[in-house]
Amino acid sequence: MFKVTPAAAEQVRNAAQQGGTEGMALRLAAHKHADGSYDYRMGFDEVGEDDIHFTSEGIKIVMAPEYVPLLDNTTLDFAQLDDGEAQFIFINPDDANYSPPAS
Repeated sequence: MFKVTPAAAEQVRNAAQQGGTEGMALRLAAHKHADGSYDYRMGFDEVGEDDIHFTSEGIKIVMAPEYVPLLDNTTLDFAQLDDGEAQFIFINPDDANYSPPAS
């Protein structure tokens, strides 16, 4: 199951409000490369007839069925980086570039 953290949900709501896309779903997509790494895409969209859709942290999520296996067990988070920038990050244990946080 794909999850959204509270921090990411807050940022998604802010982006929707600023972009005039309130009420639309957050569409997700992923592509797996031969080396096992992933590319992720997201944007606001309407729910299509064949789409998989659900809610996480109050955010409507939508994706085409072919992306479900690629995004399973993935979490969307929003983080402050060491350089002061902030960005959405996809945490996917199946991604070859994933490294668990240090304990």
